[in-house]
Amino acid sequence: MARPVPTDSTTLENRRARPAHTLARALVPLSGIAVLVLLWDVALSVGEGPFQLLPRPLAVVRAIGELAQKGFLLKHVVASLFRVTWGYVAAVVVGIPLGIVLGWYRRGGMAIAPLLEILRPISPLAWIPLAILWFGVGDISAVFIIFLASLFPLTLTAMNAVRGVELVHVNAGRNFGLRVPELLRRVIYPAILPQLLVGLRLSLGIAWLVVVAAEMIAVSSGLGFLIIDARNAGNRYDLVVAGMVLIGVIGIALDAMMRGLERSKALAWGYTSVNDAAP
Repeated sequence: MARPVPTDSTTLENRRARPAHTLARALVPLSGIAVLVLLWDVALSVGEGPFQLLPRPLAVVRAIGELAQKGFLLKHVVASLFRVTWGYVAAVVVGIPLGIVLGWYRRGGMAIAPLLEILRPISPLAWIPLAILWFGVGDISAVFIIFLASLFPLTLTAMNAVRGVELVHVNAGRNFGLRVPELLRRVIYPAILPQLLVGLRLSLGIAWLVVVAAEMIAVSSGLGFLIIDARNAGNRYDLVVAGMVLIGVIGIALDAMMRGLERSKALAWGYTSVNDAAP
């Protein structure tokens, strides 16, 4: 049975419905945030107890405005992003090639994997005393902690992804005369790229969590330092909550950036569903 051909009026209605559908999808998450803020304000209005120490939402907004007006907002945000960038990029440069090599050379992986499994469960924050001892109090200590926090997940992700590549693809590359470097670049790397993107996204979230904790101890700037400093300098809980809100917003932005990379057209082949692939 032939499908009905859409008329001009039907096409026009569909085009008008698309912006409304897009707007509705954007408003659903915002509605949840709005309900949470409303409950927050109502609880402080009618409740009693330790929660009364929390500032009202409007006070938090004013605190963010105060930070921006005095120039502290940009300073702390840039400091945190600077440390995350360097520590995360260093972990990517070291961890992914290391994981690919350990996944390709099985004996090397079998020898190193137990060491990685021992070090991986250790909290990155447990390295803070050693980082301060080795590098002093400053950016290098925080970058080192972020590097360790991101290194092990990325290495293990790459290693397991390489081991999961089907042997038929590797043999096909060898039949075409590809040497090991070309085989890794033209066969293995494209095959494991979707899994690497998932590992990159998760590791970036870990790095952002760790930098905030490290800044509470090892440095004198950044959003983590802002929270501790506001707590110690006259119990400015409005600034404390403002720092927490900023951490959450930036974390969402970083995760959205990585999700956009996963869904890019150049990598869409790794996420094609079975229904889309079916004729």
